[in-house]
Amino acid sequence: MRKFTRMGLASLDALGNPMDTWFPFAGHASTEHPCASVVVTDGDADDEGVATLRSLAVFDPIRSVHRVVVRVTIDIDAPPRDLHDVYLRLHLLSWRLLAPREPNLDGMLGLLYHDVAWTSLGPCPSSSLDAVRLRALRAGHHLLVRSIFSLPAMLDYVSLPDVRIGDATRVLLGAHLAPGTTVTPEGFCGFNAGSLGACMIEGRVSAGVVLRDGSHIGGGASLMGRVSGGNSQVVTIGARCLVGANAGVGISLGDDCVVEAGCYVTASLPVTLGDGHLVKARELADRPGLTFRRNSATGCVEAIERTRPWGVLNAHMHPGR
Repeated sequence: MRKFTRMGLASLDALGNPMDTWFPFAGHASTEHPCASVVVTDGDADDEGVATLRSLAVFDPIRSVHRVVVRVTIDIDAPPRDLHDVYLRLHLLSWRLLAPREPNLDGMLGLLYHDVAWTSLGPCPSSSLDAVRLRALRAGHHLLVRSIFSLPAMLDYVSLPDVRIGDATRVLLGAHLAPGTTVTPEGFCGFNAGSLGACMIEGRVSAGVVLRDGSHIGGGASLMGRVSGGNSQVVTIGARCLVGANAGVGISLGDDCVVEAGCYVTASLPVTLGDGHLVKARELADRPGLTFRRNSATGCVEAIERTRPWGVLNAHMHPGR
């Protein structure tokens, strides 16, 4: 059993259902408590973070949202118990205290609040947006709705000074971004996914996908996750790989691999090797030093042994690298 305990601030809708929980303190707290989510009472005033959070635990009349302080203790090896538990796991991933795929997230999506609008004033039920917008205008606020989705942007909950993110809405809470990583405005990174070293992300890194140090995912490229559909491959991109613009990958790549721009490598794709043998792409998973390309004359996808590296990341785009 691996336990974590943190104090958080939860937002509750008018019926008392939690929509989110923010954990502002990354530092370790006591794990002597049983695994549960408990609303903090006055008797817990000496616990870490309560004094800071208690002043924020008030009713917001504009959003009609109650905020409460909660103490959440979880076992990351067991499935999450409730929404507070899920949010703590996502914070631990984005704080880089856990690596992608390390916490158990079985059943996570069913525990989330799915009718939530992420606004400039905080979360609220999307079904009440019209009323919230009117109350905001009366109070002199312009309500900006950033998204209606089950998960929020990472930067609204966890700050990472050693990464660059061009569009905050395209990196979800629960993304794990290593120091020196850059996500361009058109890049995307889902939860329980991300980089283990400095990387350039111009394409889509779906949930569960991991990039190793020095890899570049080109604009419009897509790395296949496992949130839905029949894909059974867990995709890891090795170190110093290049996935070209508008390419796609549904298998793991070994170190120093290249996928040609526009080439989509699915697990069942027939691939011709340099010696003429034909194999399924899944048989090449994790093999280093390959270039996947489509033969312009035959239209067949080939896997060719590489003799030199494709290059390196641009140092000016990766702070601290």
